[in-house]
Amino acid sequence: MSASSAANRSSAKRDALLDTAEELFTRQGYRAVGIDTVLAQAGVAKMTLYKHFKSKEELIAAVLEQRGSAIAAALAERIAAAPGGPRQRLLAVFDWLAEAVRSPEFHGCLFIKAASEYPAPEDLPRQAAEAFKDSCRQLLEGLCRDLAVADPEALARQLHLLLEGTLVMAFLQRNPQAASDARRAAETLLAATLKIPQERRP
Repeated sequence: MSASSAANRSSAKRDALLDTAEELFTRQGYRAVGIDTVLAQAGVAKMTLYKHFKSKEELIAAVLEQRGSAIAAALAERIAAAPGGPRQRLLAVFDWLAEAVRSPEFHGCLFIKAASEYPAPEDLPRQAAEAFKDSCRQLLEGLCRDLAVADPEALARQLHLLLEGTLVMAFLQRNPQAASDARRAAETLLAATLKIPQERRP
């Protein structure tokens, strides 16, 4: 077997571990899922796991990084496709959010769950969760700067609260309407900040 073939097989097994772990953690939580369950469903040996990840916590952090990258790519695509100017690009984040929480695959926020189950600052899952949430705030801040408002940081924090609150309420109440409410609240906030008439919605 060539070195490239071996590397491809190793990469495929790593991907299988990450995908299987993400699915299990999403539905059942982190501490409730044992490593043996992940290995059995992924069809890989324990030796393979520890070849790629030193611990379960490192595996969880990698899962969160993978999910974060997928979300970032989806958001970037949605924002780029938004018609109109910077206001519509910002509201596109909430359009994406509405689709996400209405999906049958939505079982709560993996990042919030990670911070809850791994509360210590030194815990790798919590660090990965905090890094992703900070990147979300930075994304919103960049979009707010495009609006040329007086205090983009403050506006981004307020919008971030709406986003995070939606994730919690949509999961706790099983109510996808939370995303529509959040978008309307974002429109109201933007209209007040920009001092423009709020967009009428059917």
